[in-house]
Amino acid sequence: MADNRPDIASRAAGALAAVAAGFVTRKAMSAAWKKATGKEPPAHPEDPDVAFLEAVSWAAMIAVAMATARLLATRVATRRMVSAQSAPAEEPQ
Repeated sequence: MADNRPDIASRAAGALAAVAAGFVTRKAMSAAWKKATGKEPPAHPEDPDVAFLEAVSWAAMIAVAMATARLLATRVATRRMVSAQSAPAEEPQ
């Protein structure tokens, strides 16, 4: 039976891609929030001074965006690693 688990290099590449995607996504979502609302996103949504609706909206938006970005980045990185490993090597001339 074939082992379908990705090797360590694929997992490391996927993890690195997920971290990078998370960083970029947080910056993009912060900029989108600021443009839409005119103010900075809540740094600590659990703070009682932050309005409940604002805290829930930010938490939902950032959670969906981060999960999606990490999923896509991990899948793309893993797919590229697997295809690079399975591609036939070019013969020297």
